[in-house]
Amino acid sequence: MGEPVPYNPAKITKREYLVANPPRILVLAENGRSLATVWPEVRLGSERVPSLSLALELLRRERFDVLVIDPNDSLLLNEIRSLLTADRIVTALPDGIALLDATGIIRWANRTFQSWCEGNAVGREFYDALGTMPEPAVRCPIRAAIDGVASSVRLPCREARCLELHLTPVQRADGPIEGVVALARDVSRVVHHEQQLSVLRQAGQMLTALPTEDLADLGVAQRVELLTQNIRRCIHDLFHYEQIEIRLLETRSGRLEPLLQEGMTPEAMGRILTVAEKGQGVTGFVAAMRKGYICPDTSRDPHYLRGGQEARSSMTVPLLYQESLVGTFNVESPRLNAFTPSDLQFLELFGREIANALHSLELLNAERRSAASASIEAVRRHVVLPVDDILTAGTFVLDRYIGHEPELAEKLRQILAGARSIRQVIQKVGEDMAPMSRSMPGAPDVPETLRNLRVLVADSDERVRLTAHNLLGRWGCIVETARDGQEAVTMARLSSYDVILTDIRLPDMSGYDAFREFRKAQPQARVVLMTGYGYDPSHSIVNARQEGLRHVLFKPFRVDQLLTALTDPGRAE
Repeated sequence: MGEPVPYNPAKITKREYLVANPPRILVLAENGRSLATVWPEVRLGSERVPSLSLALELLRRERFDVLVIDPNDSLLLNEIRSLLTADRIVTALPDGIALLDATGIIRWANRTFQSWCEGNAVGREFYDALGTMPEPAVRCPIRAAIDGVASSVRLPCREARCLELHLTPVQRADGPIEGVVALARDVSRVVHHEQQLSVLRQAGQMLTALPTEDLADLGVAQRVELLTQNIRRCIHDLFHYEQIEIRLLETRSGRLEPLLQEGMTPEAMGRILTVAEKGQGVTGFVAAMRKGYICPDTSRDPHYLRGGQEARSSMTVPLLYQESLVGTFNVESPRLNAFTPSDLQFLELFGREIANALHSLELLNAERRSAASASIEAVRRHVVLPVDDILTAGTFVLDRYIGHEPELAEKLRQILAGARSIRQVIQKVGEDMAPMSRSMPGAPDVPETLRNLRVLVADSDERVRLTAHNLLGRWGCIVETARDGQEAVTMARLSSYDVILTDIRLPDMSGYDAFREFRKAQPQARVVLMTGYGYDPSHSIVNARQEGLRHVLFKPFRVDQLLTALTDPGRAE
């Protein structure tokens, strides 16, 4: 059939034109209804089908010029309306849908799928339209679907997009596979989050990647500096933030002390912050609430205190280790609304990695303190009591020669000073090797007034004397001990002490007598009596209380009771 002659009303009538150029007409009508009832002008060149499914099948295979539908067939019209509605739904779906033929050419695609392609996707090869190709090691999912096997795959596409594809073969009943339905979903954000989480895990490992071969030689400050460098590098590599502040909780004072600050004003760097919902900025608020917080506009936020230069928005998260507050992490930006809930989520995750790293560092410090404490206590156990023996013996001899042989007395004083110097060196080494962390769980709240407090302990039990050195020495006290009352009284008469602790059952005198002798030898010193389980057969405690005794320690006494006795500002009168 040749090309139809153009219709010219001046030369030919409409009927004559249609007879000479009959169009291909598909009539969708039931019961073989006469075409004349639908379109009286046309009686030839038509195909009749009784159902919509048969009409669609014929339209897929052949070309028609006109589709005629019986307007009186309400069931058919409703079916067509449903089909059109379904088409609109499929077109508007957020997921992409495409129909491919058996060669992988796109024959139809909805609006979402078309938006991922450069230009019209219909008539193009599937991978070319999306700008992608499957990995060489992965079987082609389209080929698998054409072979009858449904498959799924993630494909990276142009514009850093990642699509999750599900390809299903289309097959006639008992017939060959005619094509493939491709259902695609944009999972770019999910993949990006997965990649960020992977980077966060790697960053967490890097945070604690301290040089183990040199770790034993590093002090606490050096280890903290290494960790700070790792944190700074991770923040810049992961987030590219320029205005940051990390503060750590000092449990004893409740302050949030700066660990890392960049891009902050001098005022912010010197600001003292504590854990509180009000008056301590966003940092104190986040620490108190233990929840992340986004400040979209710093000029309108009642919690915000100026931190970064020209900061207009901020984001702050708590540093939590097993739900315990370690510190805070604050980021600021010169842009309004610079941070999203997704940014907050990842900063919280990174904050947990920082908290884990800080906890690991504290464990290393604790391990080092424990080992050092064991070593220094071993030294004390073998040295401090013999030094005390030198002091008591030297003091006893000095008491005999004072006023009789000045030169010998001076030599004895030099020996005593040397012995005390040895003890001080041992104590200083112990403090340097195993400093007491005031933020360690269970550590007593030790006042600074105990440092260099001179304490004399009189007790016949060697274990008590050694414990006095180990415990009071760690608190910074200068401790000397004596075995009996005479040694202790002589020491008190020739030396100076702030506190004297004496057992009430010394081998050579009662507790009351010792109390009176110490008061006479050291009027300015605080005298404390000790007794085992309240046993006091000579009524030393009752008698001493009548003369002003303020404190009694009942063995085994608690640490807080000992601290009270040592730090009482008053003195027995």
